[in-house]
Amino acid sequence: MTTHVFIVDSITFKIHLEYLFAGTGAKKGSSHNNEGYYVDFNNNPTTNYHYITENMLSGMIADGSRIRCGDNILFYLQQNYSNKIFEGKFYGIFKATHDWSFLDNYDNSQFLNIELDKSLTFRTLIEPYRVYPEGVTEWEALDEIRNIQSPNQMLWSLIYRKLKGNRGNTMITMYESERLCQLIRDKNLRQEINTNNHKLSFDQITQKIIILNENTNNYIGRKEEINLLPRLISKYNANKSFETHLQAYIVKNIGIGINQTLDNCILMANSEIEWLGNEVSCGVGMQRIDVMLSANFNGQRTLIPIELKSVEADINNTKQIQRYIDWIEQYYTPNKQSDIQPILISKKIDDKNTAKYKSIISTFNDFNLRNATRCENLKYIEYYLENNNLTFSKITY
Repeated sequence: MTTHVFIVDSITFKIHLEYLFAGTGAKKGSSHNNEGYYVDFNNNPTTNYHYITENMLSGMIADGSRIRCGDNILFYLQQNYSNKIFEGKFYGIFKATHDWSFLDNYDNSQFLNIELDKSLTFRTLIEPYRVYPEGVTEWEALDEIRNIQSPNQMLWSLIYRKLKGNRGNTMITMYESERLCQLIRDKNLRQEINTNNHKLSFDQITQKIIILNENTNNYIGRKEEINLLPRLISKYNANKSFETHLQAYIVKNIGIGINQTLDNCILMANSEIEWLGNEVSCGVGMQRIDVMLSANFNGQRTLIPIELKSVEADINNTKQIQRYIDWIEQYYTPNKQSDIQPILISKKIDDKNTAKYKSIISTFNDFNLRNATRCENLKYIEYYLENNNLTFSKITY
C-alpha cells in the first residue's frame, strides 16, 4: 500500500473534502485564471504540444497511474499568507476508492473548475479512512528532530520535494507514511472524526477538517480512462524519446495481469506488490529512480529499483544504478529491511554479437562483482513492439 500526498490550497482542499476526490493539473497562461491544458494525446498517437509540455503532462499521468485502490491519500495544505495559512500542514487519512487516476479534460465541462479556481485534470476518488481534524505542521513533520535517532529517519521524500520544486502528487515510502500518519494521530490525541455518512469540509479560520450537517455531495464529473499506449507506440516508431510515457505505462500495468510479459520479467510468481513509486528522489541533486516497487514473496520483502531507457542500453547505465543502491542502503533499508533487486529496462538490441553489446555486458558483470554482498545481480530486461503492445523479455547474459 502506497501513500500519496496531494498538494492543495485552502480553496481546493475544501472542495476535495466536500466532493471526496483529489486531483492535479497545470495552469496554462496567466496566473490569474483557471485555464488548464487539454490533453489531446490521450488514446491518440499525435499531439499538438511541444515535447516539454507533453512530458510534463505525461509525468502527471505517471504520478496518477501509480495509485491503487486502498492506497492512503494525505493532503498537504500549502502556506499562503494572503489566506492566513501561515504554515503548511499535513492532513489525513483517506483511501483511494479505485485504481489509477482518471481524466477530466480541460474544457467548458470540466467539473468544479470554477469552484476550484484552477484546472485539475487528473483526478482520484477518495473516501474517509481515519480522518483527524488537526493538521501536522511542516515544521513538526520535516524539521523537528527531537525524536529522530538517525538522519535516515527523516521524511526525505517530502524534503526532496520541497527542495526540487512543486509536484502535485508525491508518494512517500512505507516508513515515512507510518511516521507521518502517527504524527497526525498524536497531534489529535488519537481522536478521529466520526465520518459515517457525514459531509466533510475545511474551516479556514480554525484550519481544521470539520463536519457539516448536510448530505454528502455526489461526484458527477467525467471519468475518462487514461491510455498513453498509442502515443508511446507513435514515438517508439519515430525513434523519439518516450521515457515518461513508458514510466506511466509500467506503473499503471505492473502486477495486475494486463501485460503478462511485464509481470513475469519483474515479479516472482505469486508475489504481492506492497509499495509502488515513480520518480523516486534519491538525493539533493536531480537523481530520481524512474520506478521503484517493494514486493513480498513468501514473507520476504524485495525492493526493486528500475532504470528505464527509451533507447538501447549503454555502458553508462550502471553508474546511475550504483547511485540508487548507495542511497537505498543508507536511507531506505535501515527503516524497512529488504533484499534489493536492481533492474534495467531498455529498448531491444537486435544484434548481440557486436563489440558495443559485449562492452555493455561487461559493465553489468563489473557491477554485479562490486555489489555481490549488497544486492542481487542486475536484471536486464528489453522491450519491443509486438501486436501493437509492448513485449518485455529478460535477457540472460
